[in-house]
Amino acid sequence: MTEASSTWIRDPLAILADGAERGIVVKGGRIVELVPAGGVPATADVAVFDAGEHVVLPGLINTHHHFYQTLTRALPAAMDRELFPWLQALYPVWARLTPEALELGVTVAMSELLLSGCTATTDHHYVFPAGLEDAVDIEVAVAKRLGVRVLLTRGSMNLSQRDGGLPPDSVVQDEDTILADSARVVAKHHQRGADAMVQIALAPCSPFSVTTSLMRATADLADKLDVRLHTHLAETEDENSFCQQMYGCRPLDYLEQCGWLNARTWLAHGIFFNPDEMRRLGKAGTTVSHCACSNQLLASGCCPVCDMEEAGVGIGIGVDGSASNDGSNLMQEVRAAFLLQRARYGVTKVSHKDALRWATKGSAACVGRPELGDIAVGKAADLALFRLDELRFSGHGDPLAALVLCGAHRADRVMVAGKWAVIDGAIPGLDVADLIRRHSSAARAMQAG
Repeated sequence: MTEASSTWIRDPLAILADGAERGIVVKGGRIVELVPAGGVPATADVAVFDAGEHVVLPGLINTHHHFYQTLTRALPAAMDRELFPWLQALYPVWARLTPEALELGVTVAMSELLLSGCTATTDHHYVFPAGLEDAVDIEVAVAKRLGVRVLLTRGSMNLSQRDGGLPPDSVVQDEDTILADSARVVAKHHQRGADAMVQIALAPCSPFSVTTSLMRATADLADKLDVRLHTHLAETEDENSFCQQMYGCRPLDYLEQCGWLNARTWLAHGIFFNPDEMRRLGKAGTTVSHCACSNQLLASGCCPVCDMEEAGVGIGIGVDGSASNDGSNLMQEVRAAFLLQRARYGVTKVSHKDALRWATKGSAACVGRPELGDIAVGKAADLALFRLDELRFSGHGDPLAALVLCGAHRADRVMVAGKWAVIDGAIPGLDVADLIRRHSSAARAMQAG
């Protein structure tokens, strides 16, 4: 699709939008028209894409991930462990991450996401062993090559085991290095405005891996540079105990003391907030990324999504890292979130449309991109189109519900900023077999040491 062309995505089997029964018109990376039942486009000279066999969604938005972890999936040394011992088993392996391995890990993660209907993704990269100083630059290059929209976070760890933290010395950096590189990657890569394809946020890893000084300095830098903030919080009871012992308060109190409790911040997990803390989050405009698969695999607990929404907290969806999810499929994460929250709250409080909303409008709020996550005039032309011709869908009644209930996992077409990034279930120009071969080889080398 060229910049000047208009395309009518015509007569979809179903579409997650009101008043667009006959589809939508896309031009210049934007949705310019919704075509109602019985209507035709007012836009002149439109090309037609026949969507009669497709269910059309806003592009899904992934709000939490660790791309590099595709290199340590189902690692025996880390299996059947809760978060802290799981991390301790993996840190030494991650310390062997090289630029070449990272590029492959990122390509695998972004490709998986695209193929699952994800058009915009975050990443939380916080491991910077010697030689990997350009990690964010590597990620930007892969995103541009694949055509996916990204909010990449310059993560950090500076509280090592010798200082009372969890990570080993080999994967941490000092505060001055972290802040200088944070400013560098924002200046080099961060794009502003509704058409931005690459944005940068700042993301100290967690209360148990960074110092209070770095947390506060990062908040100040984010305010100065006008970028978003991200970290893990309230993921496990171990974290609560750590904060009580180390800082004399609960994690959210610590976050507020560090200047983070505001609308610039989105948090990963949010499992162990009490009702008062939920109200404080809602009042501050701080949002939460719900990572259902990771939380189940590590037995961390269940994010109280409905309680938080009732307290005014915005909720998005994240797949989390591929060492605690072992996949990067956002459509499957939607189903996992739906099932987990349905089991917690019951059939009357959680529907398939809630889960889709969390992964679209909710996730857009997490990343501060109101122009994403919705099919409406003026919104970005980021779309995911699914066919229902697989055996798993045979016999379905409601096409939109079938995506979630029957377990859709592969998009047939994905559009990002008005351009097709996935065609016929494949990423144009990507040699998947070669990628698997090279990625698997890099993973074996890292795991073997």
